[in-house]
Amino acid sequence: MNNLNTNKIILEIRAGVGGNEAAIFAADLANMYSKFAAKEGWGVIIMDESKSDLGGYKEVVMEISGLGVYDKLKQESGVHRVQRVPATEKSGRVHTSTASVAVLPMKETETVNIKPQDLEVAFTRSGGAGGQNVNKVETAVRITHKPTGIVVKCTSERSQQRNREKALAILAAKLEEMQSAQGQNQLAAERKQQIGTQDRSEKIRTYNFLQDRITDHRVKKSFHDIERIMEGNLDKIVKAFQENK
Repeated sequence: MNNLNTNKIILEIRAGVGGNEAAIFAADLANMYSKFAAKEGWGVIIMDESKSDLGGYKEVVMEISGLGVYDKLKQESGVHRVQRVPATEKSGRVHTSTASVAVLPMKETETVNIKPQDLEVAFTRSGGAGGQNVNKVETAVRITHKPTGIVVKCTSERSQQRNREKALAILAAKLEEMQSAQGQNQLAAERKQQIGTQDRSEKIRTYNFLQDRITDHRVKKSFHDIERIMEGNLDKIVKAFQENK
């Protein structure tokens, strides 16, 4: 992709098949990437989030910025499958759940042709963490790109203008992703190519907690010490993909 900022990405994580356990797994993945980013010295901002009843994520959108971030995390796009006994499972039965990850390199808004008349912009009060001030005025921004139907939201900043700028940057990244996909004229088609249908069978990686093993089905390698990896120690996985280029 041309003119992309490979030192800044949008990382989207969505709960897939598996209800509350899928949402908890999505939160585990968000925590894993956040801790890996901290180890790498990268910055992480939660742009938007939707939490489940048990504290997991139905969806979370993060901006991660730092040297080489796209090169090290681009292989994370796809369906991640987890096999474990959920904390809420009383009978000890193993559950299989999924969460999808999409990694989009950021593109500066001024280099993408976004016409103001194509945008529908709405402002609402930000919810969740952020202190009382963030909820007193309508700082959250929701932008709809009418020609494509793409909707982006940003609630991370206290300023309406800063949220608008960040939402436009996300929109630019999504439009670039859409435009760069040959023969595809909708971002949904590109995302489907990345993450499939979120079904258990369409997976790039399996996290098997009972066997203490993470298996990546693309490089056909397994990695042990799963708890340590989930704490942000992704180095072995990143290295495996760099060696597989």
